[in-house]
Amino acid sequence: MPLSEHEQRMLEQMERALYAEDPKFATALEGSGLRTYTRRRVYQAVAGFLVGIALLMAGMVAQLIWISVVGFLVMLGCAVLAVTGWRKAPKPGEQPAAGAVPGAPAGRRQAKAKRSMMDRIEQRWQRRRDEQGGR
Repeated sequence: MPLSEHEQRMLEQMERALYAEDPKFATALEGSGLRTYTRRRVYQAVAGFLVGIALLMAGMVAQLIWISVVGFLVMLGCAVLAVTGWRKAPKPGEQPAAGAVPGAPAGRRQAKAKRSMMDRIEQRWQRRRDEQGGR
């Protein structure tokens, strides 16, 4: 449902007031900074991967094994960085997870998410046992 003109003006006024009062907090709420950071990280990892390929080939041509090994390790490290950066990147328009609390340690959030997943698995298991016992 689209906003009316009055509601849009009110929203814009509130946004301007938030930016004027606390610009750092307002930019943190936008979420585009994280998306830009992860995208930049993935691009850097891809560039590093290409450098690793170049080192690997240079080591093969020069017949210096240690350069090839360094190139392979650079490729491996950059591939890991690219994959982890890509997985963590929020999708456009995606909101942070409901359980994610800004400022809370990531380990606590993950433990809570794992705990809730375990609760769901246990509930499914219990439901199956109840269904099989009722037959």
